[in-house]
Amino acid sequence: MPTDEESRARAAARNNAEWCDAVCRAHGLPGAFDADAWTNAHRTPRYYPDAVTLAATASAEHVLDRIDTASPGCSVKDSFTRLDLTGAGFRVLLEAEWIYRPQPDPVSTGLLDIPWKPVRDGAGLMEWEAAWSDRQDELGLFPSELLTDHMVIFLGARLGGRLIAGCVANSRSLVVGVSNLFVLDGDLDTAWAGALAAIARHSPGRAVVGYEHGDTLAAALRQGFRPVGQLRVWLHDP
Repeated sequence: MPTDEESRARAAARNNAEWCDAVCRAHGLPGAFDADAWTNAHRTPRYYPDAVTLAATASAEHVLDRIDTASPGCSVKDSFTRLDLTGAGFRVLLEAEWIYRPQPDPVSTGLLDIPWKPVRDGAGLMEWEAAWSDRQDELGLFPSELLTDHMVIFLGARLGGRLIAGCVANSRSLVVGVSNLFVLDGDLDTAWAGALAAIARHSPGRAVVGYEHGDTLAAALRQGFRPVGQLRVWLHDP
């Protein structure tokens, strides 16, 4: 288990790259892992980067040589804010914090006693995706093939038969990565607490990592996470 902030940031970056790769593979677009970065030579699905750096020593030239910067939508997740991609036609899209939380408690209280359960079938996954996107996007970002990946769990909480909150948990490494957290009825604090309790039940004994910014970051910190390093997402302007 990582024991200092730098190694925790590396663990979070690796876990996030593995989740990005899982989504890309489900679309038939596998990426490749090297010591310094995960990269994908194909145009990746929307919201997912073409590269995630895995080491602070990753160079801009080495990363850009392995991705498609010609077609629209190329992005790079600079996990340690060490790259300057402005000269290659990129701009900063997002700055955020890697976050880390020791093993959470599987017990929750109050509103959080609403069960968070795994999505089991394609219809449930489509419902989950529609709720996550607030019905603003075309469905299909998360293919049903992801449901056969035993390292990935789509979790959802229901109230009165309606899906009101959810997240993705990816446990490909010694840590569990949580992403795509959303809440439609309630607040971010209760969503984080419920998600953490569910993750503790499904992946006991593991620390939880992710990255967030803004209000979602503030709520995560109130639920026991701490920041362990900054990251930056670069977007290529056509």
